[in-house]
Amino acid sequence: MKALIAAGGRATRLRPITHTINKHLIPLANKPMIFHAIDKIAAAGIKEVIINVNPGDAEIHAAVGDGGRWGIKVGYVEQTGGPKGVAHIIKVARPHLGDEPFVFYLGDNIILGSITPFVERFKRENLNGLLALSKVKDPQRFGVPEIKDGRIVRVDEKPSEPKSDYAVTGIYVYDKNVHTAVDAIRPSARGEYEISDVHTWLIEHGFNVGYEEITGWWKDTGKPEDLLEGNQLLLSLLQGADMTIEGEVAPGAVIQGRVRVGKGTKIGPKVLIRGPVVIGENCSIEQSYIGPYTSIGNKVRVANTEIEHSLVLDNAELDCGERIVDSIVGFNARVVSSKSSLPLGHKLVVGDHAVVEV
Repeated sequence: MKALIAAGGRATRLRPITHTINKHLIPLANKPMIFHAIDKIAAAGIKEVIINVNPGDAEIHAAVGDGGRWGIKVGYVEQTGGPKGVAHIIKVARPHLGDEPFVFYLGDNIILGSITPFVERFKRENLNGLLALSKVKDPQRFGVPEIKDGRIVRVDEKPSEPKSDYAVTGIYVYDKNVHTAVDAIRPSARGEYEISDVHTWLIEHGFNVGYEEITGWWKDTGKPEDLLEGNQLLLSLLQGADMTIEGEVAPGAVIQGRVRVGKGTKIGPKVLIRGPVVIGENCSIEQSYIGPYTSIGNKVRVANTEIEHSLVLDNAELDCGERIVDSIVGFNARVVSSKSSLPLGHKLVVGDHAVVEV
C-alpha cells in the first residue's frame, strides 16, 4: 500500500501567514504540520509516499526530503492545471500510484491516534473505499455522508441541509477503482472535481465503501482558530519523555508542568512558564510569562510580555509590556510597545487579510 498526501493549495483563509510559507509547513507543537501526517502514515507501516505540491514549490521538498528520517521513500508530484478540487489530485498522481491501494491524506488534517485501524479494516473487509468520519458541530462546512442501516448511501459536498452530523475527514483509503470514479465525474458548479462526487459514484455503481469513525479528536486546520486548537491538542499529548530542558534556566525562573526548552535557549530569572509549552532553540525569554498551549519557535526573543494559547514562529520578537492571547505571530514579526517611540499611539503595518485587535 502507498500513500498520497495533499500539500498544495493557497490557504487563503490563513493569510497573511501563508503569503510566505506553505500552509503545511506551519509548525504545530514546533513541528511542521505535514510531519504529523507523515508520522501517522509511517506508523501504519506504509513505506512509499507521494506528496502533491504546487507547481514550482520547493519548500515541501526541502523540509521533508526523501523520507529517510521516517524510514520511508517520498516522491513528489506537482499539481498541474491549477486548483481543480481534491479529486483532481488523485488524477494528477495516477501515474505514481499505479493499481495499488493507497491512503489519501490531506496534509492539513490533525488527528488523535493511529490510522492503522483504518488500513486494517479496509483490508479485512475487502473494501473498495473507506472514509474516516468525525462528528462535528458544523457539518455544512464539509462533505457529509448520508447513512442508512449502517451504510453510506451518498456523500454531499457542503450541503445546506446536512443528512447527518458527521464530516468526511481528509483521510481516505482506496483501491484502484477510485481512478475509474475520478475519470467518470464532472466538475461541480464551482468548477472543481469534488471528492464527495467520487464517493457517491462508487456507491451508486455497486462498490463497497465503508467508514470508520475517528475516536478522540480531529482538526481540519483551515482557519487561524483551527491552527491554535490543533496546536493545543498536540501539546496536550506530549508526555514527560517529550519534555526536556536543554537550554539554560536562570535561578529564580519558575517552570511548572510539562515544558520543553531547546538547545541554546536562555530563560531569565524573572520568568514564569506554565505548561504545556514548547520553546525552540536559541531563544531568549526575559521578564515574561509563557502560559499553557503556547509554542515558540527558534531564535525568538520574548521580553516584558505575557503570552498564552498562541503560536510564535521563528525569529519573532515580542517586547510589548502587554498580555497576548489566542494569537499567531509570524516569521520575523515584531510586537513591541507603542510607548517605545514617539509620537505615542498604535503604529501599524497591516498586510492583506490581517486581523488586528487594539
